[in-house]
Amino acid sequence: MASIEQVIADYGPALTRIASAYERDRGLRDDLVQEIAAAVWKALPSLADPAKLKPFVFRIAHNRAVSHVARQAARPRSAELSDDLRDEAGDPETRLVESERSRRLVDAVRRLALPYRQVITLLLEDLSYEEIAEALGLTVNNVGVRINRAKAQLKAMLSDV
Repeated sequence: MASIEQVIADYGPALTRIASAYERDRGLRDDLVQEIAAAVWKALPSLADPAKLKPFVFRIAHNRAVSHVARQAARPRSAELSDDLRDEAGDPETRLVESERSRRLVDAVRRLALPYRQVITLLLEDLSYEEIAEALGLTVNNVGVRINRAKAQLKAMLSDV
């Protein structure tokens, strides 16, 4: 069985990116990451098949993120988008372009309806359609349909600028 330390080492950055897809405010996002980590820690003993750790962790992350969004829906927002996803390598011009691309992608993903945001966030974390289906309790075909619709919506949003 995996330890929480190993899970955090393996999936910590991905969990932060998932939280970023649901929460703009840095402080609330950090709280969400901590909430996800605590939920994973509590649930680890119930993992029946260690080979399915990845979808197990991402299912918990998305369930916590959805709960977080529901709790925060009434709160007014004014925080700026995070640039945490950018690559710090390269020259300043390249970093600026990449930062803008990351910002636009994160903003577009945040504007997707929840079912599409869930699948596209997991796809961006390199989960297979099967792993996404398992993590979200969907069929593989439904995952494919949602991903295609999410990509179409993202393409429309990103081509508007």
